[in-house]
Amino acid sequence: MATPTSRTLSLTATLLTATVALYTTLVAFGNITDFGTNQQFVRHVLAMDTTFKDDDLMWRAITSHAWQDAAYVAIIVWETLAALVLTAATHLWARRHPRARQLSTIGLLMLLLLFGAGFIAIGGEWFAMWQSKTWNGLEAATRIIVLTGVVLLVTHLPGAAPADAE
Repeated sequence: MATPTSRTLSLTATLLTATVALYTTLVAFGNITDFGTNQQFVRHVLAMDTTFKDDDLMWRAITSHAWQDAAYVAIIVWETLAALVLTAATHLWARRHPRARQLSTIGLLMLLLLFGAGFIAIGGEWFAMWQSKTWNGLEAATRIIVLTGVVLLVTHLPGAAPADAE
């Protein structure tokens, strides 16, 4: 039997998952409909053209527009898939379906991988994005990781998932 606390936690998980789903949907939609804006971001980060240009690091730069654009399209596809997974998870939370937590976890982990491994580790360290005053997405990536991490923790609190209430 569901307790008031478990109902509140479940509602919280539903609304937080919906928030991240909405955010991710808007990011993916923006990248698709305004392709050129963030395309330039990805190109500059991968080209490392606004870093300190240390000879010991510059061999890492990817200057091929084809490879840069392929990376950008991969990011958009990943964001779109994560948005779809999180939207489906939100639907399951709203229906109090026992697989809501599992689907949320998959979508949230997709975002943690994209922004943690992709933007902070690969972009920030491998391509030295932290050195750029103009093309530095580390602060934005950190915000997304914090939000996503908090939602992941809330969805895994005892009593949050519909199956926990039974």
